[in-house]
Amino acid sequence: MAELPLLSLRSVAKSFGGVRAVSDISFDVQAGESVGLVGPNGAGKTTLFNCVCGQLRNDHGEILFQGRLLERLPTYKRARLGIGRTYQRVEIFTDMSVREHLLVAERARRGEGRLWKDLLNLSAPQRSELDNIEAIMELVGITALADTSVNALGLGHCRLVELARALAGQPKILLADEPSSGLDIHETAEVAKVLRTVQRERGTAVLLVEHDLSMVGEVVDRTVVMDLGLLLAIGTFNEVMGNPAVREAYLGQMGTS
Repeated sequence: MAELPLLSLRSVAKSFGGVRAVSDISFDVQAGESVGLVGPNGAGKTTLFNCVCGQLRNDHGEILFQGRLLERLPTYKRARLGIGRTYQRVEIFTDMSVREHLLVAERARRGEGRLWKDLLNLSAPQRSELDNIEAIMELVGITALADTSVNALGLGHCRLVELARALAGQPKILLADEPSSGLDIHETAEVAKVLRTVQRERGTAVLLVEHDLSMVGEVVDRTVVMDLGLLLAIGTFNEVMGNPAVREAYLGQMGTS
């Protein structure tokens, strides 16, 4: 019997008023696989992410995680199943240290009802929690920043903190939404390195939305191309980038020498 895909999208569609943002999208992500989701602005990539994570409810089609239909399942329950997420805009608490960010994520993952005690300073971190946090900081390369307030960090380090926070939830798949946005070439390379390490050393699947095609080519095993809400092509990075329809719609190179 064939193993079920980790994430499976079947004819997923989402409209806003009369505008179809996502139309009949179907593809799978296997356990431990890295898949790029690319396309021009307005292609529907983030809308599709929001449907997978539960911020939006798809109008049609099915989204399954390890064979389980996610329909009507709230965002936090999807996260506990193993779906992690980062955002285009960095979402962090500026008055917390790096370690405190990860502790919040660890407590949320465990779901033990200890967060209210944290607010009253009645709950000291457990050794197992601290060990997981230390391992994540080492994996992402931010151990030296553990006690630094996030408001003292540059954008590149904030992106790494957000990645670390998502990974602290021990996701089976990480949905990374433009993690290189606003970063320079060196910071982008660091984020790409973390994503490759997460996949290869932890076996975490990655679904990556990204405009930096050189980064996509470095990180992914397969690439899905969307345009105007439609699925345009699926294949290896080189295959889809050589597709004339992709060149015309996404790269604008049709007819050029």
